[in-house]
Amino acid sequence: MSTDSEIIEASTDSPALFAEIFDRHAKTIGDYARRRVGGAAVDDVLSETFLIAFRRRTSFDRRYDSARPWLLGIATRVIKRHRASEAAQWKAFDRASVVEDRFAGSHDREADERLDASAAVRALGPRIAALSSKDRDTLLLYAWGDLTYEQIAEALHVPVGTVRSRLNRVRRKLAPPGSHGAARLTWMAKEESDAAFGTSA
Repeated sequence: MSTDSEIIEASTDSPALFAEIFDRHAKTIGDYARRRVGGAAVDDVLSETFLIAFRRRTSFDRRYDSARPWLLGIATRVIKRHRASEAAQWKAFDRASVVEDRFAGSHDREADERLDASAAVRALGPRIAALSSKDRDTLLLYAWGDLTYEQIAEALHVPVGTVRSRLNRVRRKLAPPGSHGAARLTWMAKEESDAAFGTSA
């Protein structure tokens, strides 16, 4: 099967081929957008994201096989134009009493970590909403976009070290009261393991 990079390159001469990129990634982008802006605005974000991606397909960095980080980066920027919808979604998280389990039935370590991340984001909604937009984007690409540090850096056009610094800052800001800002948040366990294995720029 062709990589995303190969499909995007071929689509410069045969634009209809770009539909395969939509088929491969629409669900992921739609899920991410839905969590950030709610169901009412998700279709707008999804259509805008892929329209921008199509128009800018010649600028895609073909060193990368997957277009997912690139698309999530575009979606993150599109979401900034839907601030009212995102604000309403954070208020909904604040009221929510039930956390959606998007990893039902999965018991592997990474899925459990992502479930912890999703639950924590919802539980800490008001505090996450108060983060700077850069820190919040980085956190949600990690927690809801399922991106690695390197992929987040690619999506946001920043160094990997900046991603690490932002996630460490978020962890301190969201640590439980009385923890002196240094307590490990269980849903950031992957960050800790990455650091232990030296995954950095």
